[in-house]
Amino acid sequence: MAEKTHSDGAKGAHDVHTSTGDHGGGHSSTFPPFNSETFAPQLVWLFLTFTLLYVLMSRLVLPRIGEVIEERRDRIQRDLDTAERLKGDTDKALADYEKALSDARTNAGSIARETREKLDVKVAERQAVVDAEIDGRIAEAEKQIAETRAKAQASVSDIASDVAGAIVKQLIDTDVSSADVKAAIASQANS
Repeated sequence: MAEKTHSDGAKGAHDVHTSTGDHGGGHSSTFPPFNSETFAPQLVWLFLTFTLLYVLMSRLVLPRIGEVIEERRDRIQRDLDTAERLKGDTDKALADYEKALSDARTNAGSIARETREKLDVKVAERQAVVDAEIDGRIAEAEKQIAETRAKAQASVSDIASDVAGAIVKQLIDTDVSSADVKAAIASQANS
């Protein structure tokens, strides 16, 4: 049964067909998977398709996926092992560096101590040389002072006799010989 609807007043009107029944093409009104006539063959094809899909998946796809997963697990484990080994190497290198740094500090301290001791020895040697030189100069100066004192003391008696002679001349208006004055001074010094 077909209905035809024409729109009035428009040229080239469109035909709208609706059908509620069979159009003679062998179409049925039920959904094909639920058709009871084709239900058994569909179950057979479903079983065959899923069996083939199961075989393909279990024999080809799933082993390959398992291999990929295993390969990734192995690669991750190798990377973790490598990272652990490198971490150990880094820790060892850091410990070696810290030990070398500590040894260098200790060595620097001992070098500084040895250098200080050597400089102390050199300073002591130079100090001894300077002290000996100063002692020599002091001894020479003391010798010169002693000589000057001896000369001064020798001159004192001459000067004292000259002064005493001048004083006696002033006091008694007489010239006294320097030998007499020296003899009088010597006799006074001994008593």
